Amino acid sequence: MTTSNSLYTSLHGVQVLAQVEKQAQYESKTSQADILTQSALSFVVLLHRTFNATRLQLLQNRMNLQRDLDNSAKLDFLKDEFTTKIRNDPTWTGPTLAPGLIDRRTEITGPPERNMIVNALNTPVKTYMCDFEDSSTPTWSNILNGHVNLYDCIRHQIDFVNKTNGKTYAVNWDTNTPTLMVRPRGWHMDEKHILVDGQPLSGSLMDFGLYFYHNAKQLLENGTGPYFYLPKMEHHLEAKLWNDVFNVAQDLLGITRGTIRATVLIETLPAAYQMEEIIYQLRQHSAGLNCGRWDYIFSTIKRLRSSATLPNRDLITMKVPFMEAYCKRLINICHRRQVHAMGGMAAIIPIKNDVEANEIAMDKVAQDKLREAKMHYDGTWIAHPALAPIANNIFNDYMPTANQIHIVPDENVTAEDLSNTKIEGGVITTEGIRLNVYIALCYIESWIRGVGCVPINNLMEDAATAEVSRLQLYTWCKNKVFLDDTKQALTPKYVGEILDEEIAKLQKVYNSPKFQFEKAGNYIRQELGGELVSEFLTTLLYDEVTTIGSPIDLQYLKP
Repeated sequence: MTTSNSLYTSLHGVQVLAQVEKQAQYESKTSQADILTQSALSFVVLLHRTFNATRLQLLQNRMNLQRDLDNSAKLDFLKDEFTTKIRNDPTWTGPTLAPGLIDRRTEITGPPERNMIVNALNTPVKTYMCDFEDSSTPTWSNILNGHVNLYDCIRHQIDFVNKTNGKTYAVNWDTNTPTLMVRPRGWHMDEKHILVDGQPLSGSLMDFGLYFYHNAKQLLENGTGPYFYLPKMEHHLEAKLWNDVFNVAQDLLGITRGTIRATVLIETLPAAYQMEEIIYQLRQHSAGLNCGRWDYIFSTIKRLRSSATLPNRDLITMKVPFMEAYCKRLINICHRRQVHAMGGMAAIIPIKNDVEANEIAMDKVAQDKLREAKMHYDGTWIAHPALAPIANNIFNDYMPTANQIHIVPDENVTAEDLSNTKIEGGVITTEGIRLNVYIALCYIESWIRGVGCVPINNLMEDAATAEVSRLQLYTWCKNKVFLDDTKQALTPKYVGEILDEEIAKLQKVYNSPKFQFEKAGNYIRQELGGELVSEFLTTLLYDEVTTIGSPIDLQYLKP
């Protein structure tokens, strides 16, 4: 079977193992069937068949690096002729800043749920990153409905009435409406509901391909463009792969190369050693780098798991030496190469019914944003609309220009600085164990139910923050750390006892069969005493949210 467009690939060997709804849920009348059409699927499959072998090899390279690190290898800046030349050549820069991406002082993020898209677009921020990754559980319906919502958003037809409570959601479209960016799933994620030649489709290429195919030209008509955030990369060749995908996709649709812009989240420890190379690989498509702080902490714990342990998670602030080194290096490199350096997420959310506690929490947000503005970041992230005035006011005071790219702060960060995880006063305590258990339990349980963005203890937790909790429990047990409060060696048995206690507490509070804390606990328990740990929580749990069915007849998809 082929599509009507000869540029695209045959759908022979392609299986869709889930239903595609033809009934629209909202007033716009856009349905899942309008998104997963024959032509759109063919476009995505062509990208997958062209690039998947490279993707899989790059993922294997990550495992090879982990093996070397577990055998006492050290991370370092690359020393081959190609990368050395890139770093030593002062003449190359990123592209001219794209329309809608010149001033990015405050960016809000959230999953592609319809009400949250409307709320984000009504927030007084400059840009909005709609997230198919860490804040969205990749159920089949979440993914396709997310694309329905973005399709309608870009055509200004996303307004709707909530049928449950009658509440109306409407975007106040004007010149201040935030510029849209989209974060696809990382290279490690598969889409098991679609098989191509017997293998799962790349989740990254599905998210990128469907969005780009349906919306690139409309975005250009709207005066912006197809803009992306790229997560979880660990090597500059992974950025090159994205750049190759961008070029092929633009060529297929007759769109000028360089129209796409992408900001890379430097949220893995290996990528921190290759920031300059990553920008270079994307060059005409680069929109800068972002300090993805929570995933960066998670990656540091994961990659250095055989040689280092980090203390209680609340002690790992942006001011500890290895985090400060990472930030300084990122800002210097971005500004030397004339692209944006974006700050990290404020995960704190407003505390209702406790004025004093809320004031303390909001002051923490303000201090964090003040640190970023003074370090000469070009903008920052928030997860809740109520934080926008705080971030805006601080960046307005300290950044009167549209960005701070013209300021290149000095830095003398060494390879050792990036991996030096010693933290003065760092402790590991029973309370730290209990907090990690509680957060991991609550998040995993919610993710299994299809909710990927969860308020826990007045923080908006996504997969990245839950990963920190999960990996700390694993490494503390693996390395048999001594607790600073009890002076006892930590064992999987002891953590298991705390796990049982927290499960019992949560089951008492959430007394309903729909909550699955025991199942969530089993995922934590299985890693405590083992030598192997899952690379990502999302891949560990993915089969929980797949609903594989019989192949549908692709002839019944829209052309």
